[in-house]
Amino acid sequence: MRVGRSRVAAAAPYLQVAPLAAVLGVFLVFPIALIAVVSFWDYTEYALIPDFTFRNYWELFSSVVTYKTYLSTLRFAAITWAVTLVVGFTVAYFLAFHVRTLKWQMTLFLVCTIPFWTSNIIRMISWIPFLGRNGILNSTLIAMGVIREPLEFLLFSEFSTVLAYVHLYALFMVVPIFNSMMRIDRSLIEAAVDCGASGWRVVREVVLPLSKPGIAIGSIFVVTLVMGDFVTVRLMSGGQSTSVGLMMANQLAYLQYPAAAANAIVLLAVVLLIVAAMMRIVDIRKEL
Repeated sequence: MRVGRSRVAAAAPYLQVAPLAAVLGVFLVFPIALIAVVSFWDYTEYALIPDFTFRNYWELFSSVVTYKTYLSTLRFAAITWAVTLVVGFTVAYFLAFHVRTLKWQMTLFLVCTIPFWTSNIIRMISWIPFLGRNGILNSTLIAMGVIREPLEFLLFSEFSTVLAYVHLYALFMVVPIFNSMMRIDRSLIEAAVDCGASGWRVVREVVLPLSKPGIAIGSIFVVTLVMGDFVTVRLMSGGQSTSVGLMMANQLAYLQYPAAAANAIVLLAVVLLIVAAMMRIVDIRKEL
């Protein structure tokens, strides 16, 4: 009896993990494995050929367009990450340390989520009449005498693409940073102030280091979302910019599924390397 109970006790952790492992296996591991298999297939204009070939990866790595596209995507991710970090840290700091009551903190936090109650496509399209050549912003600036001619860079440019990214994904940076700041012991801040630290020094030497896990989690969210996005670039750049996601969407449109699968595997590897680098810098397990 004791042997049987010991075996059941030893197997209990595996039985508890089994349902989650099964879900991850079916909905995560299996699709990725299927994409990896398809990435080695050959194809023509009309059919897929179940074969083992490195043609897709060879064409991918031997093309200058590929490197330019990945650099463009990384640039979008870096700029969006930097802007959302500043916005997210500022909003989270205001909610955590300048709003005194929990009721108002939750109220203002819900206000921040209002734009996310609508579709991403609708939120992106809403920028077009505002940033257009004859849009609200240009018309207002001309009426005020600030400019004489409409600003052309506001819409269908890299500026509008980054602006849309920040608008779409800023909340993914606010939430984890706010969560980290709410866990900071207020006595540490009081001790720093009692020692003569200025407000900026308290932020730099107390709040910022203790908010690193939240910053890391928010950074992972923002970078992975931007790296895999293609709709924002297509709508907001007006064909002036490209991304890896858009390149894969075009390959799928031309029925080049193996080439798109190879691109997806490479993109996944790049994103995993970025996430691994972030996790090496900051231990996010403290936040979890």
